[in-house]
Amino acid sequence: MKKTIPAYQRIKNAILDNIHSGKWQAGNAISTEMALAEEFGVSRMTVNRALKELSEERVLERRQGSGTFVAQQQFNHTFVEVRNIAQDLKSANRDYEAKVVSKRAVTADMLDEELRRKFDIDKDHGVDNSSHAPVLYEVKIIHFADGQPIQFEERWVDAHKVPEFMAQDFSVVNTSEYLIAKSPLERGSYTIRAIAAPDEIARFLQIAPQSPTLVLRRQTYSAGQVLTFVKMWHAGDRYQFSGEL
Repeated sequence: MKKTIPAYQRIKNAILDNIHSGKWQAGNAISTEMALAEEFGVSRMTVNRALKELSEERVLERRQGSGTFVAQQQFNHTFVEVRNIAQDLKSANRDYEAKVVSKRAVTADMLDEELRRKFDIDKDHGVDNSSHAPVLYEVKIIHFADGQPIQFEERWVDAHKVPEFMAQDFSVVNTSEYLIAKSPLERGSYTIRAIAAPDEIARFLQIAPQSPTLVLRRQTYSAGQVLTFVKMWHAGDRYQFSGEL
């Protein structure tokens, strides 16, 4: 049974879609509460809740007597901190390079159970529309430090929220940096595990099969839904995670 989306959440999703598509950009005024109430056939109280939550999430900025505006996007860098391997390596004075292994659009019938669960996609998704319509975009990238592969990235992105994702050259544009610039991220979660390298991963990282790897699995959210899910495989003897408490 398909979940019913509350009215305030539908309004939030519509506002975020307008921001993702570029219709409303940073600093632009959005539709008034009255206009949104008429458009969605709801009370102004329902609209107010949607705008209040997006303001608390730093997506919108409400100015008394002036209206509601799209917030400047720099909040994304601090509200959800996402590590960027390109910046990390360059700041360590190491030569960085990225090689795109593959890019493709993924339809609902191509998804495994993990991706269906992550993105909350039903098995019958797309029956009413074209079964060939993409629901996710997938990209696989090898990241090099001083000519040696140090990370293999497998990433999936909601095709509806970031429609221009596939047009980017990710040998030049960093995926995390691009998504932060384009999408108002709300929150994220991650895990790190030690896993013996499968044959394919070992080949990309130029290590022996079953060698130790550190795998970071991360998902970030927008409008209460997963925007992107990524697996980052690191050669265990070439990479470590560190920080300060």
